[in-house]
Amino acid sequence: MNKGIILTIISLALLKGLLAQTTDSVAAAVPVADTAAPAKDTLSKFDSFNKKMEHLFKIIPVPIVSYSTEAGTTIGLAKFNLFKLSKKDTISNPSKISEVVTFSTKGRINASISTELIWKEKKYMAISYVNYKKNPEYLFGIGNDVSRDDMEEITTERIKFLLNGLIRLKKDKNIYGGFILEIMDYFNMELDSSSFLIKDQVKGVEGGFSNGIGASFAYDSRDNRYNAYSGSLILTSFAWHPTFIGSKYQYSKWVLDTRKFWNPWKNHVIAVQATTTWTDGNEPFYDMAMMGGDSKMRGYYEGAYRDNVLVDAQVEYRMPVWKIFGVAAWIATGRVGKDYGDMSLDGFHLSYGGGIRIKVDSKNNTNMRFDFGFGPHGISGTYINFAEAF
Repeated sequence: MNKGIILTIISLALLKGLLAQTTDSVAAAVPVADTAAPAKDTLSKFDSFNKKMEHLFKIIPVPIVSYSTEAGTTIGLAKFNLFKLSKKDTISNPSKISEVVTFSTKGRINASISTELIWKEKKYMAISYVNYKKNPEYLFGIGNDVSRDDMEEITTERIKFLLNGLIRLKKDKNIYGGFILEIMDYFNMELDSSSFLIKDQVKGVEGGFSNGIGASFAYDSRDNRYNAYSGSLILTSFAWHPTFIGSKYQYSKWVLDTRKFWNPWKNHVIAVQATTTWTDGNEPFYDMAMMGGDSKMRGYYEGAYRDNVLVDAQVEYRMPVWKIFGVAAWIATGRVGKDYGDMSLDGFHLSYGGGIRIKVDSKNNTNMRFDFGFGPHGISGTYINFAEAF
């Protein structure tokens, strides 16, 4: 059995044990119900305990443990908070700040801070993150038809900063335009002298800066940015990486992310996402269009399949189970290629899986997710994160 599944089962068993051991003093901490509130006996020990745990989630980091074939066992701490930049602003969606630091038994280090700031009655948005990672990566090659048998390992270190600044283009509309700024430095590149990257003279083996600047556009009618029940999102950006702003490799990159959400009946959600990435020029191998990750084509290690173009799509069904617990299941497909004309239907890869949802912020209806993704021929991955995958 996947170690990630075992760890999750153990965690839930421990939670159940804690709930069973909760004494009457927990229930006593609940205010006496008035005539407009539920009867006292309807407020269970579970509800009282969960209310305290939600408060705790807002104060202390959460320990996370996961396992994947590529990374080994990963341990770390994660923190996630939603808040209003102004109490007077009742129109803007909550802003977000999240932090994570993890270490793996196979030498991976990842530390990042990400934000989504929304203010002035949804007039302005700033989406950003800064990240450091030391990453033993596994590459099959460049292209969609590479074989896992040709997998090789390289080690890289990276520091990356990204800022997407958006302003609403028309009052009372959900249409935004703005700019994107990206600063990325790869260094301490370690690879074998027989690597295909050297033999094929693939750009990027020496590392270096890949700085980009460009334009972005968004249409966002979602009812909740972190756990949408209805609405749509169209987010696209075009970034140019010219040498005159410090980029070692000159190239362009276009990204399109589209999402749609339906709420067929109470608290059930059908979510659909389709994305594409296109690169052109002298792009380094570490900034090509890559398939996989913790939010798209789950189960596939991000970057094992990479090329100039990526297309992928997924559909996910989310449903409540009991109180703060829910489940999700998805199916996805995707592939990479040299160009869009290279996208034959028989080359698409398959991803499928499911996960557990635990609500950690009732006020903003936000979950912590435990996802288990799979693909043919032993592909698998375990993911723990806050908010939905998309």
